[in-house]
Amino acid sequence: MNFGEYQELAKTTLNQALNPEQRASMTALGLAGESGEVADMIKKMLYHGHPINHKDIDKELGDVLWYLAMVAEVFGLSLKDIAQHNIDKLKARYPEGFSEYASINRKD
Repeated sequence: MNFGEYQELAKTTLNQALNPEQRASMTALGLAGESGEVADMIKKMLYHGHPINHKDIDKELGDVLWYLAMVAEVFGLSLKDIAQHNIDKLKARYPEGFSEYASINRKD
């Protein structure tokens, strides 16, 4: 499956009864909440001695992906384009691959 296919399938589960403002706020808040759940799992692994259950983090990352796709959808953007724009930015920023020097001395 590619990003375009995912976004098309995922949007069938977006609440169509919400107005555009409600969709924007619901999806942005959901993205923040699900991202927080992933961060909390990692915090518990690092500082509380909890193991990371791969099925659980897979599920939470899937929720992050859904909300990300739906924020994009609300604003008329495609995940495919967002992914390509991000790769283009990273290639320009780190043409030889990541390095601490390039990170510290980047121009953008």
